[in-house]
Amino acid sequence: MNLSLRFSETAKEHGTKPALIFDGTETTYLQLEGAINQFASGLTELGINKGDHVAIVLGNSPYFVISLYGAIRAGATVIPINPIYTPDEIAYIINNGDVKAAVTLDLLIPMFEKMDQMLPKLEYIISCDTSTNDSKKELDIKQLSINAKMKRFTNMLTTGSIHFDGPELDDEDVAVILYTSGTTGKPKGAMLTHKNLFSNAIDTANYLKISNDDVVVTALPMFHVFCLTVSLNAPLMNGATLLIVPRFSPETIFDLVKTYRATVFAGVPTMYNFLLQYDKAEPEDVKSLRICISGGASMPVALLKGFEKKFKVVVSEGYGLSEASPVTCFNPLDRPRKPGSIGTSIVNVENKVVNELGEELPANQVGELIVKGPNVMKGYYKMPEETAHTLRNGWLYTGDLARKDEEGYFYIVDRKKDMIIVGGYNVYPREVEEVLYNHEEVVEVAVLGVPDPSFGEAVKCFVVVKNNQVSEEELLEYCKQHLAKYKVPSSLEFLEELPKNTTGKILRRALKDQVLQK
Repeated sequence: MNLSLRFSETAKEHGTKPALIFDGTETTYLQLEGAINQFASGLTELGINKGDHVAIVLGNSPYFVISLYGAIRAGATVIPINPIYTPDEIAYIINNGDVKAAVTLDLLIPMFEKMDQMLPKLEYIISCDTSTNDSKKELDIKQLSINAKMKRFTNMLTTGSIHFDGPELDDEDVAVILYTSGTTGKPKGAMLTHKNLFSNAIDTANYLKISNDDVVVTALPMFHVFCLTVSLNAPLMNGATLLIVPRFSPETIFDLVKTYRATVFAGVPTMYNFLLQYDKAEPEDVKSLRICISGGASMPVALLKGFEKKFKVVVSEGYGLSEASPVTCFNPLDRPRKPGSIGTSIVNVENKVVNELGEELPANQVGELIVKGPNVMKGYYKMPEETAHTLRNGWLYTGDLARKDEEGYFYIVDRKKDMIIVGGYNVYPREVEEVLYNHEEVVEVAVLGVPDPSFGEAVKCFVVVKNNQVSEEELLEYCKQHLAKYKVPSSLEFLEELPKNTTGKILRRALKDQVLQK
């Protein structure tokens, strides 16, 4: 079984029920099934064969869902990409991921035009309309140098067959490659198989008791693994309705929950903080919610308790990572929830805390969290050494420090070394440092995370420059040109030199202590 087959079965069972609600428009399961088939057959007509790679550079919309399931049904491997990434970041993933076709918004076509020479392997660019001015769109496309590569999403649906028998999909075929930040400064592509994604979607749906009665607020970014499984795949496997939110705002969330009587909301702690601070909301607005889910970063206990107290709804915190498709733990719904805990292992997934020798530690001792199950990735794309380091004897080594109590509840003690989490997004200091090191005036740089009341953490830079002829504003603007918005430092401090140990290694801990003492 895989996502594509299961969705077809669900569509037959719940055909007239809304699968998606977007901007006030409902799409039934049968309508969505037809669109998926049309897009899949359209890809096949273009020559996208089993095993070819298709990038989805989109925000939250029906386009994303159709592209995802359509590409999978055609036998392709999907590579979701954050549409707010810079051209350099997008080009790296497309090239490293050997992408043959990319689905993106018409608004991003000018960027693809500029990147054309950087993308020699990209054969097709499939444009999704954001405007009804079709004649203008046709004229604009004809004036582009990438015109020969261009295809329109709507045309592919029109010409594609509503009945499509795609290639047979093997459980171990790679369905999705998710690029995650890496310690080398370049993202790593976690290869998730059909078995990985389907097993985690079904196990998560059953664990959270998601049914066809549920209306799930899909406000997390669809290109992010948290949303992909918890707010997209899991609900669709069991016949729930996705309430697609293109852009998060507290006002929008409260209005949609109240209007459509949503039952499930998933978000990162930053979202919960914004919702809690929104003074126009009342408990009555969210009385239809039966559960809220938090992940992506540790949720402060004070925030969790404050949200639950104000809105009278339970928040279940969980844990996951891209390499595990992603869910490994959730606070159970049938037993007491423990604030500050990521909960217990979900069904079919085993978590344990080990020492440096890989030996399981007794309760309440801190060690590395490792994971085993059908959800664990196949490996990193074209990175055998990284794969061998992360996957050992059937276990995924997360790099996160954790402890387990006597009742089997896990607690994250610390995150992967030096990683910064900004509003639920992972930022590795090395990636930001690499950008700044490319500036001609920069001699040394160290990047670390500092507490931030809105986003949990913010990126802070300490920089040593050559002649003091460059300003903070200039360096920050340089970062904006090469990094996604959430990776750009919120502040930058100039130093005469950076603290180092006897071997010359920069001591980030000393810098962090300096920040905390201020």
